[in-house]
Amino acid sequence: MNFSRRHLLGLEGFNREEILFLLDTAASFKEISEREIKKVPTLRGKTVVAAFFEPSTRTRISFEIAAKRMSADFVSLSGSTSSATKGETLLDTARNLAAMQPDILVLRHPSAGAPHLLAQCLECSVVNAGDGCHEHPTQALLDLLTIREQKGRIEGLVVAIVGDILHSRVARSNLYALRTLGAEVRLVGPRTLLPPECAALAFTTTDLREGVAGADVVMLLRLQRERQVGNFIPSVDEYARYYCLTEAHLRLAKPDVIVMHPGPLNRGIEISSEVADGPYSVILDQVANGVAVRMAVLYLLGTGARRADAETERPQLAAIGRARRRASR
Repeated sequence: MNFSRRHLLGLEGFNREEILFLLDTAASFKEISEREIKKVPTLRGKTVVAAFFEPSTRTRISFEIAAKRMSADFVSLSGSTSSATKGETLLDTARNLAAMQPDILVLRHPSAGAPHLLAQCLECSVVNAGDGCHEHPTQALLDLLTIREQKGRIEGLVVAIVGDILHSRVARSNLYALRTLGAEVRLVGPRTLLPPECAALAFTTTDLREGVAGADVVMLLRLQRERQVGNFIPSVDEYARYYCLTEAHLRLAKPDVIVMHPGPLNRGIEISSEVADGPYSVILDQVANGVAVRMAVLYLLGTGARRADAETERPQLAAIGRARRRASR
């Protein structure tokens, strides 16, 4: 199939075939990273600009490695070194970057809906590298690729996502994609960190033991204190007491359970060191797959492998309103 989307803004509205095509394309790129010379000319002459207005290690570096392994020119901009510190708006910054004729803009921004806004105003393709509490599509894709590699399938699996669901863009993108591919999703966390609307999309529970019982996959989330504007938990110590995943919890899951985490880890808060470094952990596999997934995304958006299709873009652009409403609550 041809990838008909001009941008990658989120996975809400993607169909099964589109997600599987992205995963298959990413799997085909893994071999490049195993070569002695990790470089192909696929995107030679293309320019990728990464504008990150929030801190990032894995996402930013893997996008850079992905672009360079395909011979694209890569330019990185951080919020602290941009003219945003002088009062320039995001839209003005983006328009000035677009005037330099990049082919792809990768954006991470604290405001939900920011990539969707730029997608309506710029000629280049836009990739959402995380917007507020909304979505993080490439993280979900690398998670899906890791699950499929480890389990051989996604359909029919029980996936428990544990932690700060309310503020997690990773949880939302995974929830959309996992449900589309036929997995059973459980959302686990304190009631104050479980969005009410999620009850219509997945099984929710405040009991970690109930959430991981019989699970094929346990995905931990970081407690995002920097996004919390209220007192959602009594203390970090109390959160860790009830929601830090330990080996005792894993004994309730399937014998071949895998443990995932998007990073960065807060050891002893959401995951114990024994679990993070133990035999069930596939956290470093996720990091490795992040390069392959981002290579696939840049390839599909940066070459003639796709053509813009207004009908497929409309559900993504319509997410602006939903994202802004969630951010204003």
